[in-house]
Amino acid sequence: MSGKSVRSAQQAAADCINQALEKSDIAEICRAIAAAAHLYNISDLAEKSKLTRPSIYRAFAGDPKKPNFTTVLNVLDAMGFQLHVTVRKKARARTARLKQFADSQAPER
Repeated sequence: MSGKSVRSAQQAAADCINQALEKSDIAEICRAIAAAAHLYNISDLAEKSKLTRPSIYRAFAGDPKKPNFTTVLNVLDAMGFQLHVTVRKKARARTARLKQFADSQAPER
């Protein structure tokens, strides 16, 4: 596979994962990550994510026991992906301490 087609397959996998994340459907997210993982040498993916091959297969196999967040982040990172948080147009919950949070995140002078 050429470098351009690999990047195209990776982008398609990233798009699929992002669509699943937008729906907040855990089962669909797991299926999308599993599909993306099949683009990679699973042994290499396991080594880079510091997980075992069976752990990766089990984590995203659709088992009722879902993968933990660390597993998700490690596998995405090993594939060269990262999560990115954006603000939705409509918040689902009311903000309460937004000003305090913003103030606590400001760099000290």
